Amino acid sequence: MDGWAVQSGSGVRFHWGPTGASRLANEAACLVAVDVLSFTTAVSVAVDRGIRVLPFRWPGGPASEAERSGAAQVTAAYARQSGARLASHRHPVTPETPWSLSPAHLRAAPFVARPVLPSPNGAAIAAAAPPGVRVVAACLRNITAVGTWLTCHGYGTPEHPVVVIAAGELSPDGSLRPALEDLLGAGAHSGSRSHSAGGYARPCRADRAPSRAGCAGSGRPRPGR
Repeated sequence: MDGWAVQSGSGVRFHWGPTGASRLANEAACLVAVDVLSFTTAVSVAVDRGIRVLPFRWPGGPASEAERSGAAQVTAAYARQSGARLASHRHPVTPETPWSLSPAHLRAAPFVARPVLPSPNGAAIAAAAPPGVRVVAACLRNITAVGTWLTCHGYGTPEHPVVVIAAGELSPDGSLRPALEDLLGAGAHSGSRSHSAGGYARPCRADRAPSRAGCAGSGRPRPGR
């Protein structure tokens, strides 16, 4: 792929949606997923509570009922194999499944150490990251924590580029619909630290970075890819 297409030489790069993540993921040292409504916000709320989220790609857009039914079975099997509890991919919850993509539900629900959180956008972006690439869940409520974590780990230089992916939404026909809230979130994170030579500021001591920012979205969502 041409250098201009992958934004070669830039410490912070940007694209939209799962397709954009797939195009740039191999160029990234760290991939920052921004799905404000609501996957990455839900992850940040979970991390605040000491919960480790296992993302799982859920079919979106023009997926058929058969595809969704099959995905539900695979997701449930993954949760069992992982010793985790399965959250709902929709906001309505039940007493048996009180966890969902809703940040409010995750804050109010009983504590669970490892929920599987299905998502057609944020989890799909995370799934695009190849092994060895760190994935961070970013939203409007953790701008400072994520920016500090990236800086302290030396990300955001041409040698260790950060790829910021705004999720947007999938239309019924499968096309991407850019979302203002994700663009604002991506812009806030891209500009949250002072830049030098196209990257973030000089790395600081890693032990001074907020530990919760480092945990956010760092799981490897291989299943469901």
